[in-house]
Amino acid sequence: MGEMLTSNQKETIADRIEASGISRRKFIEFCGMLMAAAPVGLSLTSKASAEQVADRVGRARRPSVIWLHFQDCTGCSESILHTSKPDVAELMFEVISLDYHETLMAASGYQAEKSLREAVEANKGKFVLVVEGSIPTKDSGVYMKLAGKPALEVLQEVGSKAALVVAMGSCASWGGIPSADPNPTTAQGVDSLLKDKTVINVPGCPPNPYTLFSLILEYAAMHHMPALDAENRPKFAYDRLIHEHCPRRAHFDAGRFASMYGDEGHRQGWCLYKLGCKGPVTHAPCSTLHFNEIPDVWPIGIGAPCVGCTERATAFRTPLFQLAAVHAMTPSEELPSVNAPAGKLNVAAAGTAGIVVGALATAAVIAANRLPNGKDGDGSEDGSKPKGIFWGGK
Repeated sequence: MGEMLTSNQKETIADRIEASGISRRKFIEFCGMLMAAAPVGLSLTSKASAEQVADRVGRARRPSVIWLHFQDCTGCSESILHTSKPDVAELMFEVISLDYHETLMAASGYQAEKSLREAVEANKGKFVLVVEGSIPTKDSGVYMKLAGKPALEVLQEVGSKAALVVAMGSCASWGGIPSADPNPTTAQGVDSLLKDKTVINVPGCPPNPYTLFSLILEYAAMHHMPALDAENRPKFAYDRLIHEHCPRRAHFDAGRFASMYGDEGHRQGWCLYKLGCKGPVTHAPCSTLHFNEIPDVWPIGIGAPCVGCTERATAFRTPLFQLAAVHAMTPSEELPSVNAPAGKLNVAAAGTAGIVVGALATAAVIAANRLPNGKDGDGSEDGSKPKGIFWGGK
């Protein structure tokens, strides 16, 4: 896997890129993808160009990454394998030093065990630990053992020596599918088991791989972690609701909803809210950063409702067709303030503002009147009444 060098001996990312024959243009393109994934994640000014980001990241030493698998489907690793800017070989083996990954490494058995021990000891206190999958905690290893050790013991042993721990995917972040009722293995997420470590959660089923690489490279280049929300998710990727940037939002506001898969509204791309879309309660970058760099490659883009896989209390716990509550919209903390010092009244501007506010209020009333207990934009009867402040529900 990696070269088993200590972090002080590892060459910079730029050195490695140049030695590998990868063009600077390709590296800048990769940094552009990072900027799309994390516009503020690399702690540079909003006016920074991809070239400036490439220069900053290129000066950093290649971070050592150790990747552990527990109760998972390997979907998070698969999402990384299918990135194309650059492809997996350039992404994995040049930008970072992937020193251990059970799925990708050739070694197995005793060789794999030795590889893990050497990678941990060579980079003790300096490596980034990425965990994929939930950890079974019941009956001390009955449900899962690695090299004869219970999964929990392996996590604690390796995690205690890491500089940074990242829970990749919903299973590692909070238990995911294995923790759904009745949870026979008592599966838990990493942050509930490594109490003495700050664990960065990157939930998703799977999450976008550029979110992971953005935070790893920010840590390598800036020597600090990104700002985190209450769920320990990086704010640069999870500070927005799917509903805020959904391409079907106009249909929601106009009261046009698909009532069943394959009906006229579904074929015309109408809102999927009535099919149980959890976009109004789901914080994720899916609507603005699609998978595999292909437009519309994400659930709503292909006509499937969002299931809320990034939310601890929603995915795999809320019935698929249960309507999500619609909350008040608040601007991202990263947006500039709209408050300005008081000045002279501009009559023309005030008149324009009045027209805009009036139009928005009218649209909100129309949408509210169409959703509960009445006819929707597709002409169907709906006996359910969504909850949320738009409709005065609780």
